[in-house]
Amino acid sequence: MLTKKQWEFCLDEIGKMFPDAHCELVHDNAFELLVATLLSAQCTDVLVNRVTADLFVKYKKPEDYLSVPIEELQTDIRSIGLYRNKAKNIQALSAMLIEQFNGDVPADRDVLTTFPGVGRKTANVVVSNAFNIPALAVDTHVERVAKRLGMNRWKDSVLVVEEKIMRWTPIDKWTDTHHQLIFFGRYHCKAQNPACGECPLLSICREGKKRMKLKHDL
Repeated sequence: MLTKKQWEFCLDEIGKMFPDAHCELVHDNAFELLVATLLSAQCTDVLVNRVTADLFVKYKKPEDYLSVPIEELQTDIRSIGLYRNKAKNIQALSAMLIEQFNGDVPADRDVLTTFPGVGRKTANVVVSNAFNIPALAVDTHVERVAKRLGMNRWKDSVLVVEEKIMRWTPIDKWTDTHHQLIFFGRYHCKAQNPACGECPLLSICREGKKRMKLKHDL
């Protein structure tokens, strides 16, 4: 397993590789980010941005999502996976925002997770990016990187991964670390064909060394 000192080395190297890593979901406010992040579940940011380019022109506030039949909202997001369920959740959380929070997105992760369709990852993304509150969302990229490096065991849950990364990472670096790990996983340590051969973390990466050995043995 990776040591804390090795983890710090990984963060430094990944930080050098992706110093400008950022949230790639296009948004102008907390509400748009909440909707975009909800839409991004099991879907690429690129596709979400393509859909929200028109969606956010048509729908500006929670009331707008409730002013149309659900079938119309479904049509507007049809190209996104699970669009029926996501449309239902967007309308339900819009109603909740109006009834309980005067239409404003609360800057509280635990409160956000009570909203329909909003899990811990979505809530972490919103509070860290919209409100600058330290949080560390674990998506598929972050989870994959942590497990390949040997930071976590393969059987660890997403919550266990999140808790360990937070424990071993200074709180003021949580948001940047989240973005940099995503960029590293999305553009370098990809699910298919990771760039192990030119990876600065190869010397301490459990998965990378195994992959390079297999390649050599072939």
